[in-house]
Amino acid sequence: MTEHPSAPQGKPTSYSRVTLSRIMTAVDVNLYGTVHGGVLMKFVDDVAGAAAARHSGGTAVTASIDEIVFSEPVRVGDLVHAHAQVNWTGHTSMEVGVKVVSERWDSAEDEPIRVATAYLVFVSVDLGGAPRPVRPVLPETPEDERRFREAEIRRAHRLAKRRAIQAHRAG
Repeated sequence: MTEHPSAPQGKPTSYSRVTLSRIMTAVDVNLYGTVHGGVLMKFVDDVAGAAAARHSGGTAVTASIDEIVFSEPVRVGDLVHAHAQVNWTGHTSMEVGVKVVSERWDSAEDEPIRVATAYLVFVSVDLGGAPRPVRPVLPETPEDERRFREAEIRRAHRLAKRRAIQAHRAG
């Protein structure tokens, strides 16, 4: 991992970790009586944005949602926690991983269950909205190293897909 000459000093993975929590209410439900996926997507984007801003030391904007997987429904009354951290950094962009877990209101003594995971790409921007260098993330644990390597794979796939689509459109 090489630092760009104009990039600020790196920060450890733990520096960016953020958790947001909220109780889901009747205004959050869809027609099926469970929490609407869009509500969870906004919650994911909010926590990821907080982690990205913390890591970058300023404003960071969502560039893409690489993947979001809903594994279990969320119900009204559930206490939902979204955990985020920066997994990887480039020159101006960073990948943020998010895990969403739910504590069921009617079985609060049970372990929280994973209800969603997501990977988002953020770009660090200056006050005028132009991309600015982001400090490198410094993985601290084997788990952080694994996340960093997997983020590089997702980035390579994003770029390859973009090139393939551009080539296809060019004829």
